[in-house]
Amino acid sequence: MNTLKAEKRDMAVKAKKLRREGYVVGNVFGKELKDSIPIQMNKKDVDKLLKTDHKGSQIMLDIKGQSYDVLIKNLDFNPLAGRLDSIEFQALVSNEMVHSVAEVIVANHDKIVGGVVQVELPEISYKALPAALVDHIEVDVAGMKVGDVVHVKDLAIASDKDISIKNDPDAVVVAVIAIHNAAIPEPEAETEAAEAEK
Repeated sequence: MNTLKAEKRDMAVKAKKLRREGYVVGNVFGKELKDSIPIQMNKKDVDKLLKTDHKGSQIMLDIKGQSYDVLIKNLDFNPLAGRLDSIEFQALVSNEMVHSVAEVIVANHDKIVGGVVQVELPEISYKALPAALVDHIEVDVAGMKVGDVVHVKDLAIASDKDISIKNDPDAVVVAVIAIHNAAIPEPEAETEAAEAEK
């Protein structure tokens, strides 16, 4: 589990000023916290963390020497500025179910038979105790062909007794669809083109 260092944020200092100084602002909330904790983190540390962790990942947050087992609950990206504005963390309690998401990762999409993979559900929503949290689900599509689909109920996570899935069990996660070209020539035109090439 990765650790991210943070420090308590002085709310008198505007977030805009902190961002200019190379910080990302954030907030920690949780059942056992009396109040939420406003924090600031070094942008370089956050960028490094987000190479391996994302929304739904469980990490350790070190706030001036005090460690918190947290879930990355929300990432607030500013697409216009091309930057991460803030992160929301949920402090976990070992015996409390928490709502999270697991990212769907497709494996072996180059080994499907005559089609392309379409991800219909990029993340799976679920509830679990902190010990059972997962941040991604791998879907192996090797050998799948056009028309094949994987439903939520087909995933390994769906049969995990420690995890309660919130998505519809019959919802399609990935599907293999035929490759459609922008313009499909008429059969006659195709034959004529083939004849012309001879």
